[in-house]
Amino acid sequence: MRSSINRPPTPDAEEDQGKEPTLQEIINIKLIESGEKERLKELLRERLIECGWRDEMKALCRAFTRKKGRHNVTVDDLVHVITPKGRASVPDSVKAELLQRIRAFLVSASL
Repeated sequence: MRSSINRPPTPDAEEDQGKEPTLQEIINIKLIESGEKERLKELLRERLIECGWRDEMKALCRAFTRKKGRHNVTVDDLVHVITPKGRASVPDSVKAELLQRIRAFLVSASL
């Protein structure tokens, strides 16, 4: 069985006990606990659909699948090929809006 790409190994519980959480980890915990992370993910989904990014990624996946043959492509293959293109093509306006929302959250959470 192939392991999933881009997934770090699970850390040992012993290693985590003596370690202070990083600022990034603290922010992530606060985002999750407040429910803001889910709201941000939903906002991102909406904006990507509105700007046509999602349809563009679907078209890229279909083109790749046609090129390689439907039965010769795995999900991992698609992820490996499409992820860099997808990340690079997210509109700057969407990134800026998310960054603004994250900053506002950090100010309101006093972090």
